[in-house]
Amino acid sequence: MLRGFILTVHILLALMIVFLVLMQRGKGAEAGAGFGAGASGTVFGARGTATLFSKLTAVFAALFFTTSLLLAYMGTRTTAEPTSVIERAAQAAAHARSAPPPPPGQTAPQAPAQAPPPVNK
Repeated sequence: MLRGFILTVHILLALMIVFLVLMQRGKGAEAGAGFGAGASGTVFGARGTATLFSKLTAVFAALFFTTSLLLAYMGTRTTAEPTSVIERAAQAAAHARSAPPPPPGQTAPQAPAQAPPPVNK
C-alpha cells in the first residue's frame, strides 16, 4: 500500500521534472547568440535571478531523489511473512522438522484413521 503510493508520487515527480525542464528556456536561446550579436554575452555570463520553473525543478528533483531512496530501501527490505504458496509450504515443512520430539513414555499424536472409500456396486 505504502510502496504503491510512493511509486505513484515518484512517477508524477518524474513527469513534472520532464515537463518543467522542457518548458524552461536555455541560456543560448536568444536569436542573436548564433550570429555573434551583443546578446551572446549572456550565454557565458552570470545568470540572473532564478525563475519559478528552475526553483520548482530543484524542489521536484530533491523529492525525486528522496522517493528513489525510499523505494530502494523498501525494495531491499525482506519481510518475515512468506509471500508465495511455495514459501509458505517450505516454511511449514521446516517448522514441522524442527518440532521437538515427544517426551519418553508418550507417543506422538497419530493422524485419525480414515474410513475405507465406499464400494460402488
